[in-house]
Amino acid sequence: MHKLRHFFERNGFYVSSRLADRMGIRAKHVRLFFIYLSFATAGLGFAFYLVLAFWLKLKDLVYTKRTSVFDL
Repeated sequence: MHKLRHFFERNGFYVSSRLADRMGIRAKHVRLFFIYLSFATAGLGFAFYLVLAFWLKLKDLVYTKRTSVFDL
């Protein structure tokens, strides 16, 4: 079980970790929220998670830090 959790944390989108850091709470609570939302709404929480992952990936691509003008 620990290896499976480590695999998903290492290769995941880091949505819950980044959201938790932004809100100032533990990532464990955010993950539980997505799990409960998925069960309560028959998968809508998982779709919401994927939308957030896509949005954060786009944000990372747009807001990359450049060290100089010649990095364009």
